[in-house]
Amino acid sequence: MNEKSLRADDYEMIEKYSNMVYRMAYSMVKTKEDAEDIHQDVFMKYLKKRPEFENEEHAKAWFLRVTVNHCKNFWKSAWMQRMIGLEEGGSFAEKEEVHDELIDTVKRLPQKYRAVIHLFYYEDLSIEEMSEVLGEKPSTVRTQLTRARGKLKEMLEEEGNV
Repeated sequence: MNEKSLRADDYEMIEKYSNMVYRMAYSMVKTKEDAEDIHQDVFMKYLKKRPEFENEEHAKAWFLRVTVNHCKNFWKSAWMQRMIGLEEGGSFAEKEEVHDELIDTVKRLPQKYRAVIHLFYYEDLSIEEMSEVLGEKPSTVRTQLTRARGKLKEMLEEEGNV
């Protein structure tokens, strides 16, 4: 296998799942730069392993699962354990960002709640599909989604946005 050349189906898979992987990473790590790094890592893993997928749902679940795992590893890394945020989730030179109140509020939720909100509302996954991606029981995912909605509502009400 020549690792320097990409096959046509590699380009197709990257193009098909690129936005989904980036959005998921961004919703979990909060900054564009870190999301871009994770995005790149996910597709490097895909190109190294070149997994065979049974169907489109299997491929989607694989990319989401790998993205979630990379995001979890990002938060567990020694760098993140030692780092003290200057601004919660901010960066020195903010590029063009969407300043939508809802998105800003979702980004302030704890990671496990951001993940379920993103998977449910942005990726249109069912509770069962989310449980496979997150490696949790369906009842746990359902509880996290309920709590995330409640926390989100509470935060929006405090800010006067509801």
